[in-house]
Amino acid sequence: MMFTSPASGNCLVVNGGVITPGLFDAVLLDRDGTLIEDVPYNGDPDKVRPVPGAREALDRLRGAGLRLAVVTNQSGLARGLFTAAQLLAVNARVEALLGPFDSWQVCPHDDSVGCRCRKPAPGLVEQAASALGTTPQRCVLVGDIGRDMSAALAAGASGVLVPTPVTRPQEVAAAPYVARDLPAAVEEILRRQAAVVPAAPRRAGTVLVARSDSAGDVLVTGPAIRAVAAGAVRVVLLHGPRGRDAAALLPGVDELIEWPLPWIDGDPAPVDPTDIHTLTTRLAAVGADEAVIFTSFHQSPLPLALLLRLAGVPRISAISDDYPGSLLDVRHRAPTGVPEPERALSLAAAAGFGLPPGDQPTLRVRTDGLPPPPARLGPPGYVVVHPGSAVETRACPPELATRIVRVLAAAGHRVVVTGGPDETDLTARVAGDAGLDLGGRTGLAELAAVLAGAGALVVGNTGPAHLAAALGVPVVSLFAPTVPYGQWGPYRVPAVRLGDAAAACRDTRATRCPEPDHPCLTAGIDPAEVVAAVGLLIR
Repeated sequence: MMFTSPASGNCLVVNGGVITPGLFDAVLLDRDGTLIEDVPYNGDPDKVRPVPGAREALDRLRGAGLRLAVVTNQSGLARGLFTAAQLLAVNARVEALLGPFDSWQVCPHDDSVGCRCRKPAPGLVEQAASALGTTPQRCVLVGDIGRDMSAALAAGASGVLVPTPVTRPQEVAAAPYVARDLPAAVEEILRRQAAVVPAAPRRAGTVLVARSDSAGDVLVTGPAIRAVAAGAVRVVLLHGPRGRDAAALLPGVDELIEWPLPWIDGDPAPVDPTDIHTLTTRLAAVGADEAVIFTSFHQSPLPLALLLRLAGVPRISAISDDYPGSLLDVRHRAPTGVPEPERALSLAAAAGFGLPPGDQPTLRVRTDGLPPPPARLGPPGYVVVHPGSAVETRACPPELATRIVRVLAAAGHRVVVTGGPDETDLTARVAGDAGLDLGGRTGLAELAAVLAGAGALVVGNTGPAHLAAALGVPVVSLFAPTVPYGQWGPYRVPAVRLGDAAAACRDTRATRCPEPDHPCLTAGIDPAEVVAAVGLLIR
């Protein structure tokens, strides 16, 4: 049960039910330590002190058309440390100093109740989104501790952490994004909001889009490719061999060209002049009016831009920190650390393409042509465990994965273990006699068919996590911190992050574990935490 404080006005549907442009409709804010100074169990309105710059920052959000809600744990009510009338008086004082909020969502319970509304559970976020006429995926939560970020992620919302002296270092390390104070958090929210909306929307004929990398990289580029497709007559996608199956699932693509690019592939063949000439000829045959080259932050678009120039493409857009000379017509800059789907969307917007009304900036795949799932799966609601990864540092250690499957099964869950053709020994070991082993029998399309009926996926930071996000399936993310979670974690889908976010491998981008025994996962995750996370995410 939640205690809902009355707001200054009615909780109206956002813009009359029409989704606003950009990423967010609403900003949800923790109260104590985020909006006002933290006075433990405060029932006295005279002790309310806004944090520096709070009123101005909130007015910027209001001026941008974003609706505001407060989501706050107040266990002092259950403990008898203040009354409901005192709580309302404190909240009224907050509004008197900081301006009106469109909704107040308050959890009055303490941890012993086990309610769904007390952060880190997602209930307050879900209720605030509903009161504001939107969804959690269209909300961003600003808070000062890890419970705030966990509640946001578990609901499928975005999160921005503003640390205070009481914020633990581990919470800072695990946060999807960290801002120095509330005004800086608002600045980042508004920057992200504007970055994906074209300043001058354009129409085009044939557009060649490029994303040559793994399946996960192709999937996270999907929203940007749909944005291009919304403004183009025809979209041709250039992809690599590792992204073939993902490319075939993307909406908005009319034609696929598969080609390995030696400046992108992790294990490239030598550059072959004949091969490069053949590729250039093939690109010229597309007859593209323009091209948009999507890359990760560590990749250069310039070699492909040169080939596209030689192929006669008149307009080329890409993100490039390096000086491009005459290779690019639109040289876009994107800050590091933003979610990869938003990074790609910002490039599409810089090129003049935005998502059409009604198309949310979430990952999506086509489900109309998926093969039927194996009959042995039974009814939907099972839990999928995917222990492997093409990158060693991102895989769940086999012993841990085996324990997770056993504990999930003992808790009453039906467990399915998936993996590629080269992972059959791994999946057989992990499944044992507690799970259904589908190792080697699920290509990406088959895996999508399996995931479509799953209640949750337990997986490292690898391609199937993004496939689950594209299908709206909650993810228990066993996330090795070699890359930033805020950049590569499951995007806009309910998720729980587990693992040691402050491990020595943090932000190294290592492909081989630099520490013995993979301690960021083996020492950082208890299988009981996985069971609790699955219980939180499965409805």
